[in-house]
Amino acid sequence: MKGIAFLSLSPWFCGGLEENFAWEKRMIWKWLGALLLFPVQMVYLVVKAAVCLVLPPKLRDLSRENVLVTGGGRGIGRHLAREFARRGVKKIILWGRTEKCLKETTEEIRMMGTECHYFICDVGNREEVYRQAKAVREKVGDITILVNNAAVVHGKSLMDSDDDALLKSQHINTLGQFWTTKAFLPRMLELQNGHIVCLNSVLALSAIPGAIDYCTSKASSFAFMESLTLGLLDCPGVNATTVLPFHTSTEMFQGMRIRFPSLFPPLKPETVARRTVEAVQTNQAFLLLPWTMHVLVILKSILPQAALEEIHKFSGSYTCMNTFKGRT
Repeated sequence: MKGIAFLSLSPWFCGGLEENFAWEKRMIWKWLGALLLFPVQMVYLVVKAAVCLVLPPKLRDLSRENVLVTGGGRGIGRHLAREFARRGVKKIILWGRTEKCLKETTEEIRMMGTECHYFICDVGNREEVYRQAKAVREKVGDITILVNNAAVVHGKSLMDSDDDALLKSQHINTLGQFWTTKAFLPRMLELQNGHIVCLNSVLALSAIPGAIDYCTSKASSFAFMESLTLGLLDCPGVNATTVLPFHTSTEMFQGMRIRFPSLFPPLKPETVARRTVEAVQTNQAFLLLPWTMHVLVILKSILPQAALEEIHKFSGSYTCMNTFKGRT
């Protein structure tokens, strides 16, 4: 009986083996095809990027976009508002903690002919972010470009830092992006139109002493944006841009000194603003300013720690925060 049962099942068994073998064969060819295609794709993308560096890119039309800038009352935030207004956006919304600065910037943007509104909001306060996001949608409309610019720096070593000041840096510089993005991204995904922008810092990639709170928060912010950018790959119409500028001449880092200022001059905030808006218009995912910061990234990946320490000492970045007296 067992023999008869086996003979009756053998055609099914053999057929199953043949199907499995055929499936495995197809998968092997599929993997080989993908393996051969991958380097071709890499070469194509590199060549395409090189061509885009030479040829002027096509700029995205911003005339229908509503832009919200956190920390928009002063510094780079104010210059960002001006630049977006020059590029013809529909509406600009400013968030910040100081009403006097917000009001002055709002009046300036309105004088440029662009509709502008301001809301007092501390992005480090989750409940306040969600409440003001709802108010923005009700009073102004949907936000299609969110610029996370708000940041603070304590400017002290770990042992000299106040615990509350350290928490403040993490809440505003890092967690604030979680709350603002969660507040506005869902509607962008529904509309299939949106852009999340982060004004980060090159200190996210290369930390310095005397700004441990800022460097830590910006490194966390960079990881947040890197993960978010990859997560948006399958979300049509919604993109992200992370800007990592070198030291910028604003009151936030007033007093910061490097050894060779003529070789490494601080960036002008209007330059950072202009390049940021251009990156949004060209859908550039990551932007290092100036371009020489790419060399820093390469050196960090190949040089031993002892050599990197000597570079810090030679350039003056090791002691650049000793004269810091910026705004916290």
